[in-house]
Amino acid sequence: MSKRAARPGALVSTDTAAFGAVNPADFQDDLFGRPRHPRNPISHAQIEIVLSRSVAGVAVVFALQTLPFMLGQLESRKPGSAVPIGIALGLSILVFVVATLVRRGIRTTAGIIAAVYLIALIVWPLVMRDPTVVLDSKPWLWYLCTVATSCAAIAFPLLWAIIYTVVTPVVFGLVRVLPSGGEAENLLAALDTCYAMLLGGVVLIIIYVLRDATDKVDTAQSNALAKYAVAVRHHATEMERVEVDSIVHDSVLATLLSAAGVRNSKGAVLAAAMARSAIIRLQEANGERTLDDATTDVSRLVDRLRGAALNTGAFTITERGVDGLSIPEFVAEALYAASVQAMVNSVQHAGPAQMRSLTICGNGQSGCRIEISDTGCGFDPTSVASARLGVRVSIRDRIASVGGVAVVNSSPGQGTTVVISWPRVEVSADSETDGGSDAGLRVAPASVEYAVTSLDADRAGDR
Repeated sequence: MSKRAARPGALVSTDTAAFGAVNPADFQDDLFGRPRHPRNPISHAQIEIVLSRSVAGVAVVFALQTLPFMLGQLESRKPGSAVPIGIALGLSILVFVVATLVRRGIRTTAGIIAAVYLIALIVWPLVMRDPTVVLDSKPWLWYLCTVATSCAAIAFPLLWAIIYTVVTPVVFGLVRVLPSGGEAENLLAALDTCYAMLLGGVVLIIIYVLRDATDKVDTAQSNALAKYAVAVRHHATEMERVEVDSIVHDSVLATLLSAAGVRNSKGAVLAAAMARSAIIRLQEANGERTLDDATTDVSRLVDRLRGAALNTGAFTITERGVDGLSIPEFVAEALYAASVQAMVNSVQHAGPAQMRSLTICGNGQSGCRIEISDTGCGFDPTSVASARLGVRVSIRDRIASVGGVAVVNSSPGQGTTVVISWPRVEVSADSETDGGSDAGLRVAPASVEYAVTSLDADRAGDR
């Protein structure tokens, strides 16, 4: 599959309707490899940052609140061991705050806080000057218990976080009934233990519920991206098929028909020239085009169409309102090829016509509208064999692949008008569709219109 089929403009016209508000630019760099994930404010990585920074902020507030109590209880504790424990706990909180800001080592530093706190709680009775003296208030570690359990919820797997959330308050409750912990009554110690356990459990539940929700969001997003990539590949394959079919019809088939009808040397020269042109187009189709957003002026497209119309010697050219308009280059190529095919159809199949005209104008949507009409014999679109490629592939599908619409108005004896518009315009309110394979077909008393979405056959005689 070549890259030329996956043009950005075509993606907008075909895929956004199926996938909602998806920006194709988010996938443009790695379209056929790994899709670049669009920015999503609800993702696992970002919720981890939010949670860790919230815990870090709470830890700083609680640490500042604890500082006066820690200084007030230093007189009853051994300075050689109590001070280093306080410094270690304070430094671990500071390092954790820095880690949340730089987004590195968050779980490691949170685990350090949880470990240092539990160690400080266990050795609390050992660093008292006199373990038998009753402390006149709660140990200052009480104010950091929720910080420790919250850090454990961030750092540890769920099972270990649950164990920590249960064990740490229990250890504090045991310390609380000792003289070094204030020698509280058993009921009060149990209440403090349950309070710390419940508070830590609530934080743990919130953290893991948010993690589970964002994991599901990331999984759904990955599945959607995978489906989008498959749809893009299918779309690219279909576009390539349309282009190959149009080349076969416009160049190869036309060359073979011309060669079959050669009756003199001039015809042979013309057939040879057409054969060389067909070979060049096939070689170009085998290559790859760049996926850029280059644009071209509509006036340049007008000049090319004017030259093609003058070569036929049969068309009157009119242009209006195209100054200053620009369109993507791949769109200009599709408009040019489809318009030339419509003019060739008119010359080859419409028979003698009093008037043939080519009109190019702006369409009010920063695009353009091209109309090719004649007063020839016309035709009945409903009688065309499905194997014909002229209108269906070379005009209709080609314009559809770049996000435009082509409409063919014709009826026997009434001439033919082909209207090509880019970008796509809304179908009028009086359009009638049957919801089946003929969707987009509108029947009028004197003519039959084919919209670009129609799946009907082409014009007889391979128009």
